[in-house]
Amino acid sequence: MRSIIFLLSFVALGLTSCRDTNVTPNAAVNNSNAPANKLKTQTPVPVYGYEIVNTYPHDSRAFTQGLIFHDGWLYESTGEYGDSTLRRVNLKTGKVEQEFELSRDYFAEGLTIFNEKLYQITWKEKAAFVYDLKTFKMLQEFDYPGDGWGLTHDDTHLIMSDGSHVLRFVDPATFKTDRTISVFREDGSPLMNINELEYIKGEIWANIWHSELPNVLGKPNRIARINPASGKLVGWVDLNNISPDDVKRSDENTLNGIAYDAPTDRIYVTGKLWKKLFEIKLTPPAQ
Repeated sequence: MRSIIFLLSFVALGLTSCRDTNVTPNAAVNNSNAPANKLKTQTPVPVYGYEIVNTYPHDSRAFTQGLIFHDGWLYESTGEYGDSTLRRVNLKTGKVEQEFELSRDYFAEGLTIFNEKLYQITWKEKAAFVYDLKTFKMLQEFDYPGDGWGLTHDDTHLIMSDGSHVLRFVDPATFKTDRTISVFREDGSPLMNINELEYIKGEIWANIWHSELPNVLGKPNRIARINPASGKLVGWVDLNNISPDDVKRSDENTLNGIAYDAPTDRIYVTGKLWKKLFEIKLTPPAQ
């Protein structure tokens, strides 16, 4: 996920089954899905394909960490120290219409809109920011333990990833973790590197950082579909080769960014430093 720790990630993943052991201190863990040997599925979960419905320009300098569609606009959180921003973007042109630049000390991560406020988290700084949706004026700041990676929400909670296989359900008023779920792969092993998140039709959709690497999934551009009540993996979306022009441009320009327009049932995806953003339609799993 992060260019500055790319090489170290191979070592870290080999030494431990969970990147950060302090990601859920004092949280009420949902232990009903914890034992890995009870989570092995008898048959693989369905793998959905895709069709590209529309293609739009995307700022190839944007290190996309969070993506939202709301009332006709894209909202994007971009990362890297010294380049982290909050943006309102014209979908059709890719033009940045409004922008807030974070301090150089912050590496921006996931983004979501809850009750007409923008919530943005940061990677290592343990800081979350709340903005006015229209003006981007900062309204509030919270702290939290561990890393911040992806962010979305259901009707009551913010849902946050930290790079491990654990998702936190966070109170938007206090940023305290109310509960967690653990996510496992079909073989019962932890699904690590859960990254940018989007809540779609009662499921959590999640990018998996560097899913193309053999020690992660070995399958490029995969999105996980997760049951938010149990953490059970209910499907994959295979976006292999969706943006061939971007695949080899950089070690870090991986698929990252899922946005959903609920009123029109449209799904948008892009990646870090990608030149394009895609509206996609799922195709049924292979029989």
